[in-house]
Amino acid sequence: MGLPAADFAEIINNIQAEIAAARARSANAAPRIHLLAVSKTRPAAEAAACWQAGQPLGLAALAENKVQELLEKKSKLPADIRWHFIGHLQTNKVKQVLGQAELIHSLDSWHLAEEINRRAETLQIVVKCLLEVNVAAESSKFGLRPDELWDFCKSARDLPGVRICGLMTVAPAVDNPEQARPVFAELRSLRDELRQRAEKVAYSHLDLQELSMGMSNDYKVAVEEGATMVRLGSLIFGARVYR
Repeated sequence: MGLPAADFAEIINNIQAEIAAARARSANAAPRIHLLAVSKTRPAAEAAACWQAGQPLGLAALAENKVQELLEKKSKLPADIRWHFIGHLQTNKVKQVLGQAELIHSLDSWHLAEEINRRAETLQIVVKCLLEVNVAAESSKFGLRPDELWDFCKSARDLPGVRICGLMTVAPAVDNPEQARPVFAELRSLRDELRQRAEKVAYSHLDLQELSMGMSNDYKVAVEEGATMVRLGSLIFGARVYR
């Protein structure tokens, strides 16, 4: 049985207070942080209750990491709920996601970028994406290498259906959140460097405002290092329910 809306409101209010405290103690913190509730494995009714309770408290969107789960929940829930896609996106699933999520956090290859652009041009839309960066060079994770980012950004001039809005990373799973700090600081540094280079050449397809980083166990450190979006699942919904 899922949490009642009143419990979601209390949880989200407490998280927002922690985010505000983290911002206040760091000069690197962003001026605003969007809170995303990752509703994977949770039933649609629970996701809806979370959104209803959280929206007045600044909950920015619900997020899913599987295409089918996103589509199933979105088909059952009110149209005003905002959705982000944060999981690995296969090229054969691009057609299903476009128009369903307002931001794709996980653009991790040129092949995927080309497919998003192809589908976007057919639909006559521009798809907002974040470049996923494998900062820690973990073999088990997807993402571009840091040294690939600028060439990728330059080449994206030829993809009018793709707008790059920033960077995303998944930090290594660690016991102490402080161990993730170098990863978050590096992502911020990479974003800042890309922004400086892009400003010099006036690339209109690059926005590069967003840093999607930080999850339930390390989000406060991520906020201190400049996150503009944090992706929280178990901290909001409780332990995952896998069927």
